Amino acid sequence: MSDMTASDVGASAPTDTSSTGTTDKPIRITRRRLDVILTVIGALTTAVLLVAGILLAWGNNFARDYVRDELQAQNISFPDADSLSGQGRGDLAKYGSELVDTGKEAEAYASYIQGHVAGIAEGATYAELGSVERAAQAAVSDAIAEGVTGDELTALEEEAAAITTQRESIFRGEMLRGSLLNTYAWDTIGRIAGIASVVAFIAAALMLILTIAGAIHLRKTHA
Repeated sequence: MSDMTASDVGASAPTDTSSTGTTDKPIRITRRRLDVILTVIGALTTAVLLVAGILLAWGNNFARDYVRDELQAQNISFPDADSLSGQGRGDLAKYGSELVDTGKEAEAYASYIQGHVAGIAEGATYAELGSVERAAQAAVSDAIAEGVTGDELTALEEEAAAITTQRESIFRGEMLRGSLLNTYAWDTIGRIAGIASVVAFIAAALMLILTIAGAIHLRKTHA
């Protein structure tokens, strides 16, 4: 049996590498690096707020112009103040004889129309009068089929025509009221956008001041 030398033992012995593993070093954030990061974030935030303010201001102008053009095209005016008071709408007297060209006036005139529509058929809606109109027309058709003539047939025809006229008036009133309320909604959205744009511009100005102050501090501290 041959003898093993010390060098053979050393060569065959496993090497323990667990103790030689590398350890991740912590990332060091210096004061200068932190100041740079905060300054960059401030500049980006300022830019975002400025863009948001510009877009919101554009939205406000668009909505305002849309509302004015839409209402002026319809050329709607309130009755005079005395007429409004006489109709029990003293709450609208301040708009007497005015042209409807703002969102608030559109909302007010929509309320005025609602009062008129409610009085056409004792508060019945366009949909509710549908069955009444069909019944009146059916009564006329049945009377003709039965040979009814004279005043009785005329009365049935006049009743059916009156219901049809009421229904058409309600339809036109509800359509105009819906259009005015839609315009009022656009005006409200525009006003909200206008307020938001002012807030965005103020925030952008404050952030710009802070960013400039941070940049000056960074330059003085690490000059």
